[in-house]
Amino acid sequence: MSYTNNLGKWGEELALSYLSAKGHQLSSQNYRYKHAEIDLITVINKTLVFTEVKTRSGTGFGKPESFVDYGKVKLIMKAAENYIFQIDWRFDIRFDIISILKLPDDTHQIHHIEDAFY
Repeated sequence: MSYTNNLGKWGEELALSYLSAKGHQLSSQNYRYKHAEIDLITVINKTLVFTEVKTRSGTGFGKPESFVDYGKVKLIMKAAENYIFQIDWRFDIRFDIISILKLPDDTHQIHHIEDAFY
């Protein structure tokens, strides 16, 4: 597995631990629908949360969250719509981004953006 894939997987696991510590219950991980993938789907307080995780090892090309563009948002929303119908969800939903920056000293910074897009 490439460094980028390993970094992404590491970031997703870190994000899941972070959300679990905040009280989220995992509903699905790496949910796929057609050409879309949702990294984490969790539930907290009757809210279904669709989370895109972006992990980078530097900011030379921008902050990790800046890589969630309009096309990615459209794909996530389409997959979320399918998931909602699939499980017959009838409560609130939310779309979040978790941005993880791995620092050179092997520490990291997590930035959780709630209600990142609609």
